[in-house]
Amino acid sequence: MLPILAATLLTDEPCMVRNVPRIKDVERLLELLQSIGVTHEWVGEHDLRVVARDAHVQTLDRKTFASLRGSILLWGSLLTRFRDVIIPEAGGDIIGNRPIDAHLSALQQLGATILQQNGSYHFSAPNGLTGALVILPEFSVTATEIALMAAVRAKGRTTIKIAAAEPHVQDLVAFLQKMGANIAGAGTHTLTIDGVSELRGADHAVIPDQLEVGTFAVAAAVTGGDVLITNIVADHVDLVRLKLHQIGVKTELTDHALRVTASYPLRAFRLQTFPYPGFPTDLQAPFGVLATQCSGTSLIHDPMYEGRLGYVHELVKMGANAVICDPHRVLVTGPTPLHGQEVKSLDIRAGATLLIAGFVADGETIIHDAEILDRGYEKFEERLAALGADIRRE
Repeated sequence: MLPILAATLLTDEPCMVRNVPRIKDVERLLELLQSIGVTHEWVGEHDLRVVARDAHVQTLDRKTFASLRGSILLWGSLLTRFRDVIIPEAGGDIIGNRPIDAHLSALQQLGATILQQNGSYHFSAPNGLTGALVILPEFSVTATEIALMAAVRAKGRTTIKIAAAEPHVQDLVAFLQKMGANIAGAGTHTLTIDGVSELRGADHAVIPDQLEVGTFAVAAAVTGGDVLITNIVADHVDLVRLKLHQIGVKTELTDHALRVTASYPLRAFRLQTFPYPGFPTDLQAPFGVLATQCSGTSLIHDPMYEGRLGYVHELVKMGANAVICDPHRVLVTGPTPLHGQEVKSLDIRAGATLLIAGFVADGETIIHDAEILDRGYEKFEERLAALGADIRRE
């Protein structure tokens, strides 16, 4: 969703973006865009009209930019549009070291000059960017999205190798194509872009969030629920469904919907995250709490971020039998009763995980810093309450 909002900077014409989640990260990015003269109007509950005709970089809200990790997605479109920009470093969740070398390298390979100074980056391409062979050092979603937004109006052809293929990268490609971009290879790890001189406005519906689908599926599985999750793209949750099946959770696909029904006993499992189409790193934490209710010892391996297992310490407070082997692997033995405790959200996915843990714990669970959930889930507690959860915000 955030990359598509960033891409609206690439045209002067109005863009209509549909199925937009009303989450904090979207609100803050809209505030950031508004600070540089981009206007937006909600024309429906989840439909947004964005116009960047009068955009100017001089009034960029540096404080908001520095506090929002997603603001890094503006690098490519800001440089393409203004050719010379000074941008603060971005913040983000506490999930470990998140190097941006791949992001910087992609822009440099397209001809940008980048200087780091006093907590900011000075990006410059006075004559515009030039198409080139861009080789990313890893399957970085954000670096791929930044490179795409920089390449679509660059002079000549760009080939991006080691590109990420996640559904939201494919969705950005679809939006850019509607704007008139010439891009081939969506869904593969090699993208070819023939630059165009200008892009037009577009009307686009954002794809459903497969991470949200997975989160609700785990919530249903761990509580013994029976939940129908609608508005899904089946292909995007293939491995989630497979893993649930291996654990013993029943799933059934209907037309754009997934029914999840718990079946006991649940079986221990091995899980390793990979770039798409592998198992998503953002869902290993919810599966971590599911492991506490499985018979046997589960191994979860997340090689991406060394801080992604911080939620395990909070689960242990609640009674989980878990051992962190190293910054990337955890062993969880179950089934183990969980008990209500005061715990802390460390990031969006950890917060959702602890919320799910609270559903199966005895007594009351208090989750501090729960506002982090609002960054990634719309009306999360309201929808969970509608499914029978006893939950309230204070």
